[in-house]
Amino acid sequence: MKDALSLILVLLFVFSCGSQENTIVNNAETLNDLNSEKPKLVVGIIVDQMRYDYLTRFESKFSEGGFKRMMREGFNCKNNHFNYIPTYTGPGHASVYTGTTPKYHGIIANNWYSKVEKKSVYCAEDTTVVAVGSPSKQERMSPRRMLTTSFADQNRLFTQMKGKTIGISIKDRGAVLPAGHAANAAYWFRGKGEGNFITTNYYMEELPQWVKDFNNSDIVESYMKEWNTLYDISTYTESGEDLNTYERGFKGKETATFPYDLEALKADNMWFDILKETPYGNSIVADFAIEALKNEDLGNDDITDVLTVSFSSTDYVGHNFGVNSKEVQDTYLRLDKDLERFFVALDDLVGKGNYTVFLTADHGAVNVPAYLQSVKIPSGYLNNPERKKHLNAFLMTTYGTTDVIENISNNQIFLNKAKLKALNLNIHDVEQVLVDELIDYPNVSKVYTATAMRSTSFNHGIEKLLQNGFNQKRSGDVIVVNDIGYISYSKTGSTHGSGLKYDTHVPLLFFGAGIKQGETFERTEIPDIAPTISALLGISFPNGATGEPLGFVLD
Repeated sequence: MKDALSLILVLLFVFSCGSQENTIVNNAETLNDLNSEKPKLVVGIIVDQMRYDYLTRFESKFSEGGFKRMMREGFNCKNNHFNYIPTYTGPGHASVYTGTTPKYHGIIANNWYSKVEKKSVYCAEDTTVVAVGSPSKQERMSPRRMLTTSFADQNRLFTQMKGKTIGISIKDRGAVLPAGHAANAAYWFRGKGEGNFITTNYYMEELPQWVKDFNNSDIVESYMKEWNTLYDISTYTESGEDLNTYERGFKGKETATFPYDLEALKADNMWFDILKETPYGNSIVADFAIEALKNEDLGNDDITDVLTVSFSSTDYVGHNFGVNSKEVQDTYLRLDKDLERFFVALDDLVGKGNYTVFLTADHGAVNVPAYLQSVKIPSGYLNNPERKKHLNAFLMTTYGTTDVIENISNNQIFLNKAKLKALNLNIHDVEQVLVDELIDYPNVSKVYTATAMRSTSFNHGIEKLLQNGFNQKRSGDVIVVNDIGYISYSKTGSTHGSGLKYDTHVPLLFFGAGIKQGETFERTEIPDIAPTISALLGISFPNGATGEPLGFVLD
């Protein structure tokens, strides 16, 4: 009996071990399957100054392989917004990739007044580095002013620095900030008389041979040609008249109308810099990004790489011609073609199903107020000299000096703390005095103190957006919000920066590996993008992330 019992126990043990072994094998296979499902390459695309309605306004003219392919094969978040002020390029690029707002990542504007350094600083400047690929003393850039990691940084850490990260843009900040701190490279376009892609020794001491070959080719020069509409201009019914008074145009040409002879105009428009203000700037970025795919072997092994691409010429064209211009429409139709050939290159070089792409914008833009006024929509231009005159007179009457203010920039007032101390003034009292004064000025909608930003938790409205953009160490002491549709800009072209829907509502498209097909009107926010990609990759979220993964887009 004991022998029979012993035999049963032995058999149970053997079967149990076999079952555990099978479970272990099955779990291992499941993990391998999950790992194999990760995209080999993540491509982040930012289209500079792209309003959401460009997707719908120009949709009938788009090809099937660009924007429409993303919407058809991927997921379209139709109610996607920035959740902070200000909506500028530097903060926008940083927020997309860090998964948080200026409150935490610290990029509070493109340029801002440094309370510590007592001067204006630039979001990507770094005086400890030097340019590589250019003799310029100005091109000294790195991500060091950004305080948090990007999802690209987290991927580098997760893969033991084996997964590559490369950032590409016309603008330095459009390449540097998305790529993050641990990137292998960030390349941007140096115009002027050079027309080359460059970097700094933050990343490398010498340009790779493929970059040198690109710069030495005639690719950039080939775009110094006529810019005319891609299709018959009479079919561009989604935009305003070509000849109008709301566009700046180029020096050397009397009217801002098609066609534009770039070769003839380049001398009066900073040589290669003129390409930035045409759709050809985007084409150059697409050309360079495709070369990066080929020469850096991105997405060609099982370790995920990250490529960040920012198409910035849309912003230059928008600033120059305005959101309702034929030039903006043509720029987006041509960008659509550039996206199509970029996606074809991804299919060929990485393989369908092996890569994931998201596309969004760093901000939108307001329609030209002069145009809006012509159709009786409330809007206008701020009279900053008059506003400053009244403020200085008030300061002299109240404090006997204007020196209590150290700087005014980005709709913020920075108080001179040393002067306040010398005058025995309480900073909180002065903040409130300025609020009470400024709120009565023309075209001022709201005014808030830094004390309010620090001590009050706002849950909605412009106040919440201001708070999300407020960095205690870097932001000013008084924050001014202007009336809807009123800007500080020339009477030609468009600009951005507010927390209003024309600046906050931007596209968000996902497609490729791990992405569902579908669409939603559920509100999504820019800081949600980085956690979503992190969740897709199974890596840690960026260390300052405040957004949440959009689980409904993941397959």
